[in-house]
Amino acid sequence: MFGSVRTKRSLAAAALLTAGVMATTSLPAQAFSPHSETGVTATTIKLGITLPLTGAAAPGYNKVGQAMQAYFNYVNDNGGVYGRKVQLVIKDDGYLPTNAVAKTNELVLKDKVFATVGQLGTSNNLAIASGVNLGRRGIPSLFVNTGFSGFADAKKFPTTYPLFPSYYMEAKIMASYIKENFAGKKLALIYQDDDFGTDALAGFKAAGLNFDLKIPYASGSQSAAVGAGWIGKLKAAGSEVTVMFGVTSATGPALGAAAQLGFKTQWILGSVGGDATTLKALGVPAAVLTGARGASFVPSPADASDEYIKMFQDVNTKYNASAVFDNNVLIGMNTAMMTVQALRAAGKNPTRASLMAGIAAKGSTFASAAFSPLGYSSSSHVGYSGYWFGTYNSSGAMLPEGGKYALYTTDSGAGDVVKSTYKRSAMPAKGLPNNS
Repeated sequence: MFGSVRTKRSLAAAALLTAGVMATTSLPAQAFSPHSETGVTATTIKLGITLPLTGAAAPGYNKVGQAMQAYFNYVNDNGGVYGRKVQLVIKDDGYLPTNAVAKTNELVLKDKVFATVGQLGTSNNLAIASGVNLGRRGIPSLFVNTGFSGFADAKKFPTTYPLFPSYYMEAKIMASYIKENFAGKKLALIYQDDDFGTDALAGFKAAGLNFDLKIPYASGSQSAAVGAGWIGKLKAAGSEVTVMFGVTSATGPALGAAAQLGFKTQWILGSVGGDATTLKALGVPAAVLTGARGASFVPSPADASDEYIKMFQDVNTKYNASAVFDNNVLIGMNTAMMTVQALRAAGKNPTRASLMAGIAAKGSTFASAAFSPLGYSSSSHVGYSGYWFGTYNSSGAMLPEGGKYALYTTDSGAGDVVKSTYKRSAMPAKGLPNNS
C-alpha cells in the first residue's frame, strides 16, 4: 500500500514538473536572464530622473535630462553597456519637493527603474530621501544635481552619491579667492536662506571670511522689486565686492537692478546662480554679466579646444540638435558619461548592490570633463572637490583668468584650500568608456 502511494506521488510530481517545463518554454527568454534585478533585462537598463520641465526653474535645467538621454543614445548606438541599452525615464517635478516625491515614487513603483540619476535640487533631494527613502529600499541615487554637503553622509544617505563639490567647499574656496584678490575691500553677501545658503554660510565661517553686509532671501521671493531693494542696501553699505550665492532667478534681478540703478560692485557669482545660459533665458542681457567673476568645476562650454567639450558638442549635434550646447547640456552629458562608467563597474550582470560596490571600488578613477578629482571610496560618497575661477565676457561666456584653468580644492570640513596639481584623465576613445 505504501509503495502504491509513493508511485502515485511520484507520477503526480513528474506531471507537475512536465507542466512547469512546458509553461516556461512559452515565456520570453529575457525572463530567465542570469540576474533578476529590478530595472535590468537581458537587453536594457532602465534609469529615472525628475526635473523641472515646467515652472520657474525650467529654463536651463529642462535641458539636462534630454542631454543625458542624447549621450546614452550615442552609447547605445555603439554597443551599449555590455550589450544592454540604457533607457532614461524623465518626469516633470516643476521643481516642487512634493512633486519630486510623487514622481520618484512613480519611477520606483510603476516604472521600476534600476536607479535614479541626476535628481535636481537640495530641497527636492531631501524630500525624496525622507518621502521615498531610497536608502532603506537599497535603490541607488546616482550623481545628484546639488552641492548640499549633507548628502555625502553615507550613514544618513547610504545610497546617495553627490557629484558636484559641496556648497561648503565652494564657499571656502571662494573665501580663499577673495582674500587673495580683494583683501581690504568692503564685502557683501546675498544668499538663499535655506539648506543651500546655510551650507555656504558654514563654509565662509570655516574659512574665516567676514562680510560687512549679509542679505538673506527666502526661496521663491526673488523679483525685480526685491532686487532693487538689495541694491539699495548694497549702496548704503558701500559694498565693493558682492557675492551672489543664490539661484539664477535671484542673480538676474540683482544684476539687472544694479545696471538700471548704475551701482558698481565686483560681482562674484556662485556656480548655481552664475549660469549664463539660464540667465539669458530669464531675459538678462549678456552684457550685464560683463566683468563679473564666477566659479566652475567643468570647462567653459565655449572652449571648443577642450577634448571633452568637442566630443560632447559632436554628440549634441547628432543626437540633441534642437538644444544649443551650453553648461546645462555639458552637465547632463558629463553626468551620463559618469553613469555609464558606474554601470560598467557594476559588472556584466549588474545588481543595485554591485553598482554601489563598483562606485566604491572604482569611482575615483572614472573619466569626466571636470578638472577636479573624485573622492568616491568604500568610506566616502564625496564627488568633486574643486573649482576654478573665470571672468564673464560681453557675450556671457565665463573664461578662465589668464587663459588657464587654475583649480582650488578643499573638503567640507576643516581642511585647507589648496591650489591643485591634479590632472584629469584623458577622454576615453571616441568618448566611450571602456572601464570594467
